[in-house]
Amino acid sequence: MAARGAGAGTTAGTAAAGGPATSFQRKAAAGGSRLSALPGTRPSARHGQLLLSSGLPSLDAVLGGGLAVGTLLLIEEDKYAVYSNLLFKYFLAEGVVCGHDLFVASAMEPPDNILKKLPAPLLDDAHRNELREEATPAKSEDSQDSMKIAWRYENLPKMEASPTTSTKFGHYYDISKTMSPELLQSIKRHSFYLPEELSLEPKLKTWNMNCGYASLLHSIQRVICQEGFDGSHPQKKQKNILRIGIQSMGSLLWGDDICSSDTPEDIHSLTKFLYVLRGLLRKSLSACIITVPSHLIQNKAIMERVTNLSDMVVGLESFIGSERETNPLYKDYHGLLHVHQIPRLNSLICDVSDTKDLAFRLKRKQFTIERLHLPPDLSDTVSRSSKQDLAESAKLLSSGCGAMAIGKKHLDF
Repeated sequence: MAARGAGAGTTAGTAAAGGPATSFQRKAAAGGSRLSALPGTRPSARHGQLLLSSGLPSLDAVLGGGLAVGTLLLIEEDKYAVYSNLLFKYFLAEGVVCGHDLFVASAMEPPDNILKKLPAPLLDDAHRNELREEATPAKSEDSQDSMKIAWRYENLPKMEASPTTSTKFGHYYDISKTMSPELLQSIKRHSFYLPEELSLEPKLKTWNMNCGYASLLHSIQRVICQEGFDGSHPQKKQKNILRIGIQSMGSLLWGDDICSSDTPEDIHSLTKFLYVLRGLLRKSLSACIITVPSHLIQNKAIMERVTNLSDMVVGLESFIGSERETNPLYKDYHGLLHVHQIPRLNSLICDVSDTKDLAFRLKRKQFTIERLHLPPDLSDTVSRSSKQDLAESAKLLSSGCGAMAIGKKHLDF
């Protein structure tokens, strides 16, 4: 009772002095500050989850600020896997610059070859000025056409496309140059090359999935537990983030047959792999990006399950080899970006983007995601041609109705 009285007196004294009315202290603040001190991360203002950059600031804006720690980003590859591999390299390059550990898995090429082709970061003002000069002509063209664009498009905020403004989260990269070997050697990396792994280990089929997926899960679990990324157990070493990148899951190179026919023999290997992988990610300081050739998967039910088992799903539709490549309406873009799924983290609703019309373009030194809008002059010509088509169709319809009326009159007679 004496201790309680003393505490009450202290509380009353502080309240009378204008201080806090209670001696309660938030112990979670210290833990949160330690987590937010992890390199290359920041807490989300919306749901409090730790975020890390995807390596592309415009993609971070589409995903609600970045990738949350413990989540999975699925990228549906374009037809020739040109732009999806570029996003894959952006994610890994951001991990190198932030000092994160990397886990790179592939069945197509050795992970060391992938890391050697990572874009060079723009860490000094000289390179930023070069990229700013490249983006200046596009800005001047936009200013000239600003009076021609309709009023409902003119006031829309634009996606961040170039490093003209300073940012403390995420970095910019020059895709015309590769990252220096000294910078790659400064981080710890783990690789998984399927042909080598299957030659070293026996082909065992566990968890009712093929041996390639099972071996990959064992490797990821071993790295998470042994390298101190398991958040469910206290670790003695300094905490860090593990970035996991898996290339072209579901393809025939992984021993999966979902791309070979509409009714594959083993349709549950990929979905079971994603189910177990998400469990590993949820209890670890890690984030994962996976590319999937969705255009080759004939069974759409499998793709729906894969989407439901992912946290974020982004699709890339390239114009290469299609009619839109020569269409003047899309002359400023190289493809469309489709956001299929955004996670609901610690909230009932997700961070929905204010627009769904997104496109991407590949410049000489950078890859950008922008809002899609039709050129003003072409849109006017399209509207005029559509009006003419409607007028001609109305004439044909009226003449057809008149012919039907005459025919009916003759029949009645």
